[in-house]
Amino acid sequence: MSSVATITNNATKAGNDKIYNPNSELDKNAFMKLFLKQLEMQDPTNPMDTDKMLEQTAYLSTMEMNTNMQKTIDTLSKTLTSSNQLSTVSAIGKMADTGNRYINITDDDTKKDFELYFGDNIQSGKVQIKDKAGNIVKEFELNPHSKGILSFEWDLKDSNGMRVKSNSYEISAVYTTPDGKQKTTALGAYPIESIRFENGKAYAKLASQYVPFEKIKEIYQWQN
Repeated sequence: MSSVATITNNATKAGNDKIYNPNSELDKNAFMKLFLKQLEMQDPTNPMDTDKMLEQTAYLSTMEMNTNMQKTIDTLSKTLTSSNQLSTVSAIGKMADTGNRYINITDDDTKKDFELYFGDNIQSGKVQIKDKAGNIVKEFELNPHSKGILSFEWDLKDSNGMRVKSNSYEISAVYTTPDGKQKTTALGAYPIESIRFENGKAYAKLASQYVPFEKIKEIYQWQN
């Protein structure tokens, strides 16, 4: 019979002094109470075997070590979580790319709103909407505008005024800066404006919405 079972049995014989352990788990406090009760109730003419006492004392030490180790692991986990949160905050001001270039059109949609980020001032250009085959189904002319996020509304009609089929469509833009440079941008690439934490999960504000950090494929510094 194991030492733990021996202590439990002796404690049961103690009578009215019961130790309440609803989960039937022997933690260090319960073990110590049982151990002391066994010493108290032992027969003076037949004391506990020294080897068994040493074995039970060693068991108690092991439980204490395990408890301390668990506390250390919990502290380390909290530290790593805090460190990860700080690393996400450091991404504010950088560019985030979700890799999602498409908007989905269903039969119930009557229009679709979307946003594009322009890292340079716009002199002229075009927003292009393409089908999955790469064909341009609609274009929006770009007038001179300062850099930043621009919002667009698509009535879901193609260049011929016909309602497009329900499908996924790629959104991108080509534009010229005031100094004549050719630039491109696409749906899904925006600067990180802020970071929000909910239930330990990080969300990045990209344009007008918050996106879970794990949805971001790439973070980089904007290059003019």
